[in-house]
Amino acid sequence: MDHIRVRFAPSPTGALHIGGARTALFNWLFARKYGGRLVLRLEDSDASRSDQASAQGIIEGLNWLGLDWDEGPQIGGEYGPYRQSERLDIYHKCLDQLLAQNKAYYCFCSAEQLAEERDTARRNKIDYKYPGHCSNISISEAEERIHKGEPAVIRFRSPENGVVVVPDLIRGEVEFNNQLLDDFILAKSDGWPTYNFAVVADDHYMLISHVIRAEEHLSNTPKQILLYRALGWEIPHFAHVSMILAPDRSKLSKRHGATSVQEFRGQGYLPEALINYLALLGWSSGADRDFWTVEDLRESFDLAGVSRSPAIYDMEKLSWMNGHYLAEASSERIANLLHDDAVKRGFISDADPGKLLKVVSLLKGRVKTVQAILDEGAYFFRPISAYDEKGCQKYFLPKDSLVLLKEALIIYRKSSFESIEGLELELRQRAEELNIKAAKLIHPLRLALSGRTNTPGIFELMEVLGKDECIQRISNAILYVENLSK
Repeated sequence: MDHIRVRFAPSPTGALHIGGARTALFNWLFARKYGGRLVLRLEDSDASRSDQASAQGIIEGLNWLGLDWDEGPQIGGEYGPYRQSERLDIYHKCLDQLLAQNKAYYCFCSAEQLAEERDTARRNKIDYKYPGHCSNISISEAEERIHKGEPAVIRFRSPENGVVVVPDLIRGEVEFNNQLLDDFILAKSDGWPTYNFAVVADDHYMLISHVIRAEEHLSNTPKQILLYRALGWEIPHFAHVSMILAPDRSKLSKRHGATSVQEFRGQGYLPEALINYLALLGWSSGADRDFWTVEDLRESFDLAGVSRSPAIYDMEKLSWMNGHYLAEASSERIANLLHDDAVKRGFISDADPGKLLKVVSLLKGRVKTVQAILDEGAYFFRPISAYDEKGCQKYFLPKDSLVLLKEALIIYRKSSFESIEGLELELRQRAEELNIKAAKLIHPLRLALSGRTNTPGIFELMEVLGKDECIQRISNAILYVENLSK
């Protein structure tokens, strides 16, 4: 394909939602596969809802995912500015053209009047369509009224008959009846453009060849095609990606779990896991595989593999995928991600980060998220405050438990703690002398050292804790069991 230019154009009114992140990913993959260019454009024309913090959050979210852009904020480019709020002169030039050609007109109808008409239509159970009250007002009369201070919007003069056919690269040809379209607003009374108008002007002047966006914009497309025709511009290729629905097929919301890139990052998901998951959320290459590198996705992605059906959000699958990538990641990388939080929680000091690295090495293959390493492994850093209830019944209440713990204390008071192999050998030798299975010593010892019955290898655990801490924890457990037996 020649001259591929796509864009990701979020409104900076909140966090980067996973739906938006997937749209950005599909655009990025399409551009990278065909040697095209990706434009990042911030659609901040709604000043009442847009804010700089949201814009920065979107940029940071894309950077975290590894989705770079060829033109846009922080980079610039030949076809900027890349914020709608900085493009007003471009919109006004286009509006003047439409007004001069009688393809648009000023409308002075008040919001109260239109609201009353909509209420009447609703009561009569009919669809409301603006009836064109101001469509015959001349430009000269309109400009005179505006000069006197009367507020007015600018409306597009929509055709009353015929159809608009949207040739969609995912859905095929989708037909819309012009009779259902009213004379929609192009610019508000304050001079700011509406979405349907601004997006057409932006995509034209930025030479966008393919508009890959969410399905929710499909209903806007006939209006935009009419604008392209009215302005005499070439119409880009459209591809509308299916919605992401909750498991119950309802609209995705926060009650279904994390829904923004920032939330996933904060909860300990890795960017490569989220990229892999989002790529498979509505796209398939036909290959029976779950795990894809970014390089593989770039080579294989095509719009032909994008499904028309809604994609179903599955947090369990994402967590499973994240667990795979977490296990494969280097311990150093994960420890660096956790360092500041571990210091903040008082688990480690800046002067002694080595323990965190050891804990990460033991736990990263046993949890699903980065953050879970600190949550699940808190016993490595804090004294034991409670013991697992079922574990106590099974390993602390039996009559021989106290004897076994005291045996373990004797063994490891004498131990040099030089190696994992040495720690294991000393315990197994003593178990053989006592004519018992090593597990009889290991289970109560594990509970004494961690407060849990399920941990990484007991000897690896002991090595990380160190001799003094192990002795202290075993001694505390002995006192606890003695009190239980009283």
